[in-house]
Amino acid sequence: MPSRLLSLLLIAFCASAWADPPQIPVPAVDATTADAPLTKKPTTPKDAVDMQDIRSFAAVYSLVKQAYVENVDDHQLMQAAIRGLLAGLDPHSEYLDRKQIDDLTEDTTGSYNGLGIEVVQMDGTLRVVAPIDDSPAERAGVKAGDTIVRIDSKTVQSDDLDGAVARLRGKVGSEITLSVVHEGQIDPVDIKLKREVIRVASVRGRMLEPGYAYVRVSQFQADTGAQLHKRIDRLQKDNKAPLRGLVLDLRSNPGGLLTAAVEVSDIFLNDGVIVTTKGRLKEADLSFHAAPGDALNGAPLVVLVDNGTASAAEIVAGALKDNHRALLMGRRTFGKGSVQTVLPLDPDHAVKLTTARYYTPNGASIQAAGIQPDIALADLALSQRDMPPSLSFGERDLRNHLKGADETDTPSPAHSIDRNVEQDYALNEALNALKALALRTKTPAQAADNNKKG
Repeated sequence: MPSRLLSLLLIAFCASAWADPPQIPVPAVDATTADAPLTKKPTTPKDAVDMQDIRSFAAVYSLVKQAYVENVDDHQLMQAAIRGLLAGLDPHSEYLDRKQIDDLTEDTTGSYNGLGIEVVQMDGTLRVVAPIDDSPAERAGVKAGDTIVRIDSKTVQSDDLDGAVARLRGKVGSEITLSVVHEGQIDPVDIKLKREVIRVASVRGRMLEPGYAYVRVSQFQADTGAQLHKRIDRLQKDNKAPLRGLVLDLRSNPGGLLTAAVEVSDIFLNDGVIVTTKGRLKEADLSFHAAPGDALNGAPLVVLVDNGTASAAEIVAGALKDNHRALLMGRRTFGKGSVQTVLPLDPDHAVKLTTARYYTPNGASIQAAGIQPDIALADLALSQRDMPPSLSFGERDLRNHLKGADETDTPSPAHSIDRNVEQDYALNEALNALKALALRTKTPAQAADNNKKG
């Protein structure tokens, strides 16, 4: 093969992976001997590109150009080579064109056209990390752990997963049919959906009963920290007193921005390490610490997690667990412990590259291992009683009973309880645990009141 073609291929191959390509030492190749077999394999520096690999790449490229059943232009081949280069690294590194860059930007700002579903490429399949709350996917019954096998009757191919992901988005109002295999099942089921404008409010919250609040963070966007601050302030005002405890729901949260995860963790921590990141480059080695100020003033915190809790959500769970600020309940988390950085190549292309692993405050990497909850919960659902509950009956209901010292003619009203708690097994267990923690915990405000009384 001509030396000039080999050199051009080498330059294109290297430039595709680096915005500013480093100088890679390559053994000199004389034009007259480029095609001759090597009688002795030359020694190469540790970081050099092996010449046999370069020749193999060039040979395959030449064979495709000459013998493939249809003509393929050079641009198409080089684009495929770039995508293949990144796809071979890990499921989260990829080559982005302008549309994919725009889609990524939309995801972090919370508005896009699609189904509201977070997916990951896993072992040549398209796996659902989690559906977004109140999205077409969530309402239609798509669940974390599902595998998408067909889109509009077209089989999802392992060599075109990027194309499959792109087909999930589309014009608002357009219909799509997904064939999915639910986790633990064998046969796929068809689910028909209609694309919508997905506007993700990343934080929702409500009172479960007097003194105890619930906050759901569905994903981590640029303004999630600010949203959470406002929501907790609102709940404190609605309660008309400091909260006695809070349940933070991170179930089926697919993650998002690292900075947002740090902000959310800092809201509940007075000090301590939140997360550290370590990579090959010095710039990838970072450490984030909490600033003074706890929005709950020390009130107990229970965090709900499951196998759809991933990435940035795991950063929050790990930070609160390792700093002994929260009790984790649920199931083992997803285990995505890597950080991706978007590196621009030109105005219309970029590389999303895994540049670091992140570590919890105790120095543990959760990559592939996930985070084990303090209290494991089975994947159960509460059901209603077969018989209606019996009427409450006690001493005060007996005729001519001896009155108690503080008894009045009007019984004390029962506390109002969020009806959703009675249908959500994990949330029910979390609320019970929260109450137990509240009995043993004194917030700074309560301690001050006790000191005044003393």
